Amino acid sequence: MLAPLDILVLLKISAKRGQPWVQQDIANELHLSQASVHRALRAAEEVKIYNSERKRVSATKLEEALVHGARYFLGPKRGGEARGMRTSWAAAPLSDLLATSDKMIPVWPDPHGDVRGIAFEPLHPSVPKAAREDPLLYELLALVDALRGDGGARERRLAEKELHSRLHAS
Repeated sequence: MLAPLDILVLLKISAKRGQPWVQQDIANELHLSQASVHRALRAAEEVKIYNSERKRVSATKLEEALVHGARYFLGPKRGGEARGMRTSWAAAPLSDLLATSDKMIPVWPDPHGDVRGIAFEPLHPSVPKAAREDPLLYELLALVDALRGDGGARERRLAEKELHSRLHAS
């Protein structure tokens, strides 16, 4: 079974869009240890989502795992009001497709964030910093959060569609 950190590593590699990478680069860009990245890739290889010989993530298998399982095995903890970074439906690309409401938006708690909302636990504490440094990773993480959360059917459908287009882009 994949852990949240494993998903974070797979999303980062997917955000590389086929560009060459080494584990140390992934570790540095995610603000993790190289050992954590190595363990994540071994776990992903065990469930056939990652191929170490080709250094490739199976976009189809990752998408299937996230669409059908994220809300069950990656369910977030929620907190009270917090300063942070927008996520889920409150971040691009979904924020561009959905009408906003007056309710508090989901945010990853982060002292450098620019909005207030309801705390939505990220996959890993390093997520806000890594997302600020990589716009495509930020989009992927926000879309996964829309699938992890308890949003409506329309929000989930849009998140699935947007995730599919980003994971399968070359």
